[in-house]
Amino acid sequence: MTLYDLVAPGLDTIGDPRYRIAEIRAADPLGADALLAAVPAMNRDADVPALTVALRALLPDLDRVAEWSIVDALAAMRDLGLLLGSLKRHGTQPLTAVPEVLPVLEELARRTDMVPRDTVHHYTTWNPLGRRQRMYTGHPMEADLQEAVRMAFPGLVAALDSCEELTRLEPYDPGFAHVLDRTAHHVRVLVDSIDFTVANVSPVFFARTLRSYFEDIDVGGRSYLGPAAAQVPLWLVDLTLWQSDRSHPSYDAFLADSICYSLPDWRAFHARHAGTTSAVSKLSAAISWETVHRLPPVLAASAESLARVLRLLKTFRARHIGIARKAYEDGIRLYDEGSGGAPVALLRSILDLTRDNETLVRRSILRPGAGSTAA
Repeated sequence: MTLYDLVAPGLDTIGDPRYRIAEIRAADPLGADALLAAVPAMNRDADVPALTVALRALLPDLDRVAEWSIVDALAAMRDLGLLLGSLKRHGTQPLTAVPEVLPVLEELARRTDMVPRDTVHHYTTWNPLGRRQRMYTGHPMEADLQEAVRMAFPGLVAALDSCEELTRLEPYDPGFAHVLDRTAHHVRVLVDSIDFTVANVSPVFFARTLRSYFEDIDVGGRSYLGPAAAQVPLWLVDLTLWQSDRSHPSYDAFLADSICYSLPDWRAFHARHAGTTSAVSKLSAAISWETVHRLPPVLAASAESLARVLRLLKTFRARHIGIARKAYEDGIRLYDEGSGGAPVALLRSILDLTRDNETLVRRSILRPGAGSTAA
């Protein structure tokens, strides 16, 4: 049993086939198990000819792809993606080496309603475990990084459900605080995942060994990033809590580039809530209308619960920045930007925005004469 299994009950019961994780992991539509087990050795030897032959050998017939279920199509993209990233790491554009892969990637993208290459979901959540696990290096730290993302996925799914419910509530509704408390419970798993990463994955290993496998590739004249952890969209939680109307242009630009790597229902979530009134703005407006010195208990509870979630987000981001600074400091880094396309400076900016919103909410609780209902 993995850490993921301890926090993932119920995901396979969601109607969307993208959540049928056990089925996707078990699927091997390309018959790729044996070949992909040899990829770490090919990468160790920088054996571009062998990687090229492997990619060509796995390519399915387009008619066959058109008959696959979404589960099989996701598994196929996962397995081709390992070779795409490996070739690019060794300085070869994979579609230049194997041009016939283009229509296959495009058809898999159409079948799955995702980008025409692998994402962080393919590399982690949908990746088999144990002897079938697909890895670039085969190193235990790579496996631990994959596990850290896996353990965050169920909590994020549950947090988005809570955030969806939150958008239909107002701070005077007792349910507002209850939903935020539930969101905090789910977000805490992300803090656990970053702590697991800090404990088990060396920033030097990530920077000097693994980072190169997440480089962008050209698919049909457009550049697509590799399976970066930044594609785990904590920003969708930000969206409903504060980002929808309290953002910054640099963060907005990053999101505009990142949305396409999300699951289809997560892209729809963003479309529904972008530009709407955030929870922080709702709370600020409600408090501004209060003329009494002591906040009504229900409003004080909403403020306490919102501050608690924002503090967890702040904690996650502070620890993430700690890792990123070590991986991208002078003398260690091979790249100026993270694998998600963002420099460390943007991570700092997002942390500052999160902290600013938490401070705003905290001050509303601690104004002269305001009461608090939480310990």
